Amino acid sequence: MDDTAKYLIHASIAADGVVERSDVVGAVFGQTEGLLGDELDLRDLQQSSKVGRIDVEIDSENGQSFGRITIASSLDKVETAILAASLETIDRVGPCQASVEVTNIEDVREAKRRKVIDRAKELLAGSFDESVMDSSKILEEVRESVRIDDITEYRGLPAGPRVDDADAVIVVEGRADVLTLLQYGVKNAVAVEGTNVPDAVADLTEERTVTAFLDGDRGGELILRELAQVGDVDYVVFAPEGQSVEDLDRHEVMSALRDKTPYGDLFEGDESPPAPAAVEDQAESVPTAAVSVAAASSVAETSRSEAGGDGSDADGAGTGGSDADAPADEGREDDEATGPDEATGPDEATGPDDGTATQGSRDEPSTLRGHVRAVIDDETGSARLLDDDFAATGTVPADDAFDAISGAETAPYAVVIDGELTQRLLDVAAQRGVEHVVARSSGEMVKTPVDVRVRTVDQLATAE
Repeated sequence: MDDTAKYLIHASIAADGVVERSDVVGAVFGQTEGLLGDELDLRDLQQSSKVGRIDVEIDSENGQSFGRITIASSLDKVETAILAASLETIDRVGPCQASVEVTNIEDVREAKRRKVIDRAKELLAGSFDESVMDSSKILEEVRESVRIDDITEYRGLPAGPRVDDADAVIVVEGRADVLTLLQYGVKNAVAVEGTNVPDAVADLTEERTVTAFLDGDRGGELILRELAQVGDVDYVVFAPEGQSVEDLDRHEVMSALRDKTPYGDLFEGDESPPAPAAVEDQAESVPTAAVSVAAASSVAETSRSEAGGDGSDADGAGTGGSDADAPADEGREDDEATGPDEATGPDEATGPDDGTATQGSRDEPSTLRGHVRAVIDDETGSARLLDDDFAATGTVPADDAFDAISGAETAPYAVVIDGELTQRLLDVAAQRGVEHVVARSSGEMVKTPVDVRVRTVDQLATAE
């Protein structure tokens, strides 16, 4: 009956005494018998399965009884409503006075319809979207299977299938970068899987032409330093700042590899690539943006122009330009290098003992270290803004350094501060494009921009 029932009659019952379930069922049959005629007689309806069993739940408390009556019906709406109304004629249950009230008639089919609708919504949302695949997804899935099949291992590291026998290899950061290059047809890449370069990659660089293709973030710079210390690097290219190799499109990857920068051209003022012991200090002075994919084709020219040479020789050493002999340019070259040990001229990096240039004005230094002596060593309590020839463009009290940097008509190339470098001051320097900041001391930094080389006077003295 429950499977064919269309309606459920719900009624409440109250009796002035203690009664049991059988008393209620007996009252229902007895007091409705003959009330509605033969066609709606409750016993006949049950025998013909048009009405289900009478379910009663009854509880007694403090000499009174309360309960619920439920009757399933497969009659039509009118007949079910008449049958429900007949229940309210019951006024006694056993020896006790009682009252029955129909609370509601539930349409069982409506409840089933709601369940069907809710389930249909779930099926529509969760099934059809996943089963529909457009052409681009089909192509990507097939390409992915080819990439996974092609990737191999080189001494336990993710690598393309040509690493073992290729004359040139590309060193990348992780497995995802190798997969990206494989997708674009580059099969000679190997991943270092972290900033600690494995011995397998270090040994490989001794035998092959090596291009370091690294992410445009701090991790990429650290990998370059480590790789240069433990192996040989011939060419370098970085992804755009804040991006990874795996984020690049095919044309960006191919353009970057075509315009890769010789490793030696990244270091201004050096006639040859630096020894491993000097790499860490030098690498800090190379902004990530200088070798990004977007500007890879102009990096070498920019570096050589700043260094004072045209870099036309194959080994990356500059042959000298029209202003290569200018003392100010020489001082800048050596100051951006690791220290006087790599200097190519007599004491060009540090300048004479009084901190002045060897030519030009004797009253104003023409090197960064000369300005550090004049501003910080002499305890002037000031900040000095310098252009790219290390000529002073302004001197203000150290407390006014922020306003001076932010309000400068032409962004300074370097800033020397006889005071503490704060995060606020470093942020405005990075925003204005300042490349060098030297301060008496440095406060606690939450973040350090990679494009600004920051040193305290003690660190500069150690480098000397």
